[in-house]
Amino acid sequence: MAARTKPPFRADHVGSLLRPKELLTAREAHAAGRITAAELRAKEDAAIRDVVQRQQDIGLQGITDGEHRRIDWVMDFKYGIGGVEKLGRTVRVPFTGGTGDLAFTFEEYKVNKLRFDKPIFGEDFAFLKSVTTRTAKQTIPSPSMMHYPAGRGVDRSVYPDDDALYADIAGIYRQEIAALAALGCSYLQLDDTSFAFLNDPNRRAQVGDAAGTQHQRYIEMFNASVAQKPAGMAICTHICRGNFKSGWMSEGSYEHVSEALFGQLDVDGFFLEYDDERSGGFEPLRFVPKGKMVVLGLVTTKTPQLESKDALKRRIDEAAKFVPLEQLCLSPQCGFASTAEGNDLTIDQQFAKLALIVDTARDVWGD
Repeated sequence: MAARTKPPFRADHVGSLLRPKELLTAREAHAAGRITAAELRAKEDAAIRDVVQRQQDIGLQGITDGEHRRIDWVMDFKYGIGGVEKLGRTVRVPFTGGTGDLAFTFEEYKVNKLRFDKPIFGEDFAFLKSVTTRTAKQTIPSPSMMHYPAGRGVDRSVYPDDDALYADIAGIYRQEIAALAALGCSYLQLDDTSFAFLNDPNRRAQVGDAAGTQHQRYIEMFNASVAQKPAGMAICTHICRGNFKSGWMSEGSYEHVSEALFGQLDVDGFFLEYDDERSGGFEPLRFVPKGKMVVLGLVTTKTPQLESKDALKRRIDEAAKFVPLEQLCLSPQCGFASTAEGNDLTIDQQFAKLALIVDTARDVWGD
């Protein structure tokens, strides 16, 4: 099979990586006022250089900064949008599974009239691109994460209905994507939980009457957000069921959204969780059209046990019954650290899993 030289790659990963202890210590020191923002950024720079080198050493082609500058995968971006106002109150979000206190917390916010003030992750991407010789991959939350499940924090005197809100969100995303492209970004991943959550009957019940068609509205907003992407940029999405300290929030097959999602979403590839029974079977992949890539998340990031290469190959063979092998790639099911706390494994165990993915992909696809 011909080598794949554009993203998504045969051996890939979702993006976030476990933060080293030195970085977590520095972040705590900055929060306590013991070091300056400039000193914290210098620590982040050093940690990113190291994690980039480790990715390159094991043979990955798509390289991220591990999201080492973020507190979590979504809120740093959301707070960076003009018109999003922090309110100083803490919100707790419960998770299932894992160990310890599984309640992720974030600062409550109000959504006023939205505007694009400046590139949100522009400086971060520019640094990443300067320290890797391979394809620098930028991750951002998907447009639906600015709304799901029902417009948290939205000032309804500003946005009495969602149409205007969706339009403003899409406009901000078009500007962010254009800014990243101008900096040389050729690989962008939009991370999403809404499509996976809407597969879960319990989650759909929480959304209410709109749940049956909500994914269609989000597909439309997503496509409007990427409508002006440059020809040389690959855009993928990662569909996630929640990830905090090895816990999760939803379960269920992709069946409810699969026909519309795979057939209509304007992306080059889908990163899909398939590490355990919570994800259902591969049957929904029958709706993936020719030319779209599926990155099978067969390797879990939630436990330290290393998967069997033979078992991974068997799972790839099973998926290939529904979508051709040449349209498949391999990755972990999620990030290793969607939040700064990270999942319940070590950095060395994390890289052992990534190295296994690279080795398995070479065996399966020859590149």
